[in-house]
Amino acid sequence: MYSPSRKKEEMSSSIDDTDEKIIRILQADSRRAFVEIANQIGLSESAVRRRVKNLVDGGQIKRFTIELGASDKTSAITLISVSSTADTSAVSARLMKLGGVEVVYEITGQYDIAAIIAAPAIVEINKCIDDIRKIEGVSDTNTVIILKTIR
Repeated sequence: MYSPSRKKEEMSSSIDDTDEKIIRILQADSRRAFVEIANQIGLSESAVRRRVKNLVDGGQIKRFTIELGASDKTSAITLISVSSTADTSAVSARLMKLGGVEVVYEITGQYDIAAIIAAPAIVEINKCIDDIRKIEGVSDTNTVIILKTIR
């Protein structure tokens, strides 16, 4: 018997080698035209378009985004301890609302959260760190400036 919810579950759990190739291409350049992807992997443009739609509908692709070059910004990693009485997820959510915070990771180890901060200058990084320290539940921070990124 056909069930729309069952069909969606099946789609979300079945990724084949071709889907993986499409995902890798889009991870490298999310602006690649479907026709270029099709030519690269030997499918028609419409087949690639359908597969990407299925990957989006199935939840394997959450969003398409851009990454800005680092030529005119300073970046830092801030490690954050959350007090034992605070909700780590709530602190993470508040961090994501701060200007300059690009990514938040909930981690294991001595610290509970790692945040990647980026700003045009150290002054803005310092302001962001001050704002982080003011969040209720944050008990300690340790920040390192990123000197060089190797990709």
